[in-house]
Amino acid sequence: MTTSRRTFLGLVGGGALAAGLAACGSSGPKSTSGSTTGGAAAGSGTTTYWFLTGQPQQAIREAQVKRFNDANSSSTIKTTEFQNDAFKQKIKTAIGAGQGPTLIWGWGGGGLKSYVDANQVEDLTGWFGDNADLKNSIFPSAFGAATVGGKIYAMPVETVTPIVLFYDKRSFEKVGAEPPKSWQDIMNLVPKFNDKGIAPFSLGGQSRWTNMMWLEFLFDRIGGSEVFQNIYEGKANGWSDPSALKALEEMQNLIKANGFIKGFSSITADSNADQALLYTGKAAMMLHGAWTYGNMKASGGDFVTGGHLGYMNFPPYDGGKGDPTDTVGNPGQYLSISSKASQADKDNAKKFLANNTLDKDSVDAWVKSGNIAVAKSSKDRLSSITDTNDKDWLNFVYDTSANAKTFAQSWDQALSPTQAETLLDNIAKLFQLSISPQQFADHMNAVIGQ
Repeated sequence: MTTSRRTFLGLVGGGALAAGLAACGSSGPKSTSGSTTGGAAAGSGTTTYWFLTGQPQQAIREAQVKRFNDANSSSTIKTTEFQNDAFKQKIKTAIGAGQGPTLIWGWGGGGLKSYVDANQVEDLTGWFGDNADLKNSIFPSAFGAATVGGKIYAMPVETVTPIVLFYDKRSFEKVGAEPPKSWQDIMNLVPKFNDKGIAPFSLGGQSRWTNMMWLEFLFDRIGGSEVFQNIYEGKANGWSDPSALKALEEMQNLIKANGFIKGFSSITADSNADQALLYTGKAAMMLHGAWTYGNMKASGGDFVTGGHLGYMNFPPYDGGKGDPTDTVGNPGQYLSISSKASQADKDNAKKFLANNTLDKDSVDAWVKSGNIAVAKSSKDRLSSITDTNDKDWLNFVYDTSANAKTFAQSWDQALSPTQAETLLDNIAKLFQLSISPQQFADHMNAVIGQ
């Protein structure tokens, strides 16, 4: 995973969005395993919480724990911080041995489902029923990746990062065209841009997961959210749904029409080269995560500050079943409670979830860092943003996330590791036109439920 993937890049120096912050990649500060933060003395209490290093997220999490510990001196939370890769290894081993932390930080989806299947995390459905105001304060769509078998096993926390269709207004002016309002518009724009020597779309295809974002939207726009939901739930031959096969076919139609920059399969997202193609005018459009805004503002000259960047939700498919308000990406991050913890620690953890994860101080901090928190109250904080471009952008992200009837989790996070790796491998082949849509579906159907 790229170091800039799936997080916004922080607001610094008077509110300018800036690049260079670690996300769910492997870079960032060294592991501080065994350290305590937030004012907790070593060994005080037994309620434990493990989370990731990397700013600005790390500092916000530390401040949350400090506020809790300052208010609960007799029942503090002890924290341990890990780099991303170390965290993934340690948490899996510890939970498997029944020795995980009280509070389990994660991405929801497939990872959470594995914990639920092993009876390692608490069912929070009843607790949310008793705390309706808390539940109602969170974007409803964020609960999808927290829900397994109709029950809630995690609280959505932190931030939302949808996938966005970015475009260069200057390129559209050069060809005398308007931004696409449908998939057919996208296909009609391809030759217009190619005729002017502008690539229709930038794509860091070597990274594979960047290609995946296209399929996530096409599946949704053509067949509706239930197509991938059936796959997630392990329905046999889910990838052979007629809408899925149609989406795969349309994907290859765009590739065959030279919809992407030449040599896209050798371009990496890690280097941000795909973003550079957009802000330098070499490509007209780019489907990418909301986290790329910060780097494009920091590295793109006047691309953002000069008002040349446009953005929109992915357009509908002509005759498709999908809801055009749906989005995909990261609907939040998630905190679960270990089923192996003592009742006192479970109660302490629930108190922390209720009072310190989406409280006013937390939401303020996330917005100041250039993020939209999963809380509806984020909207109220946007008035504090003074930069017009940033304010417009954050309002767009808020509206996209809050209005989405379905906010689907990125497939490689929603699925099990076995399915995710098979998926990324076959997506690369699909985009290289080395396998057909039916072959793609056959390969993926073979690992459904694994």
